[in-house]
Amino acid sequence: MATIEIYTTPTCPFCHAAKSLLAEKGADYTEINVLDPSLREAMMQRAHGRRTVPQIFIDDAHIGGYDDMAALDRRGGLDPLLTR
Repeated sequence: MATIEIYTTPTCPFCHAAKSLLAEKGADYTEINVLDPSLREAMMQRAHGRRTVPQIFIDDAHIGGYDDMAALDRRGGLDPLLTR
């Protein structure tokens, strides 16, 4: 299975949508809450300066936010990444 990391905040609706999509796929993930400024800074460095959440990584590849992951899923590209 793929290693999935998702940077989130507790009240973000897009974070909840991303976690729901991953749960529907049966994918396990590590959630990193970026209310801690040092964790947000680490996220921004990994996500090429993006400040918004969620930021999703699959096997260290930056997928982007929820909209990016949902579009990838619609194109049929998410499942193959999750089963590597």
